Amino acid sequence: MTALLRTAPAFVPPPPGSTGIDDLLAAARRRLRRVTPEETFAAVERGAVLIDIRPAAQRAANGEIPGALIIERNVLEWRLDPRSDARLGFATRYDLEVIITCQEGYTSSLAAASLQDLGLHRATDLAGGFAAWKAAGLPTI
Repeated sequence: MTALLRTAPAFVPPPPGSTGIDDLLAAARRRLRRVTPEETFAAVERGAVLIDIRPAAQRAANGEIPGALIIERNVLEWRLDPRSDARLGFATRYDLEVIITCQEGYTSSLAAASLQDLGLHRATDLAGGFAAWKAAGLPTI
């Protein structure tokens, strides 16, 4: 198996109508009003929900934001969709102010756009992710 990973396959052109990840990310970000670490801090102070979607290993290696709700990426939509039987107790409104963070602000943009697709029109993400939060000198654990 290791040999398979070392050998780069020949380039295969993408299927018609498909979109590359750079285009998906750009489209997601056009829909968001991304927030800075300082804006995120202020939003949480006024009641916004900050959700950290990073896996446990990444949180353990880099730290966490105090008070951030941990919902790993693979279950995010089920936990926040007001129509879902698997939603969390607070996820009953489509106007909920939700800010998603990941490590550097890439996955969080895609996740926030997905939440907007569910109708959570105030969903956005922390520009630069946890790394930007930490670099701004905001509280971490």
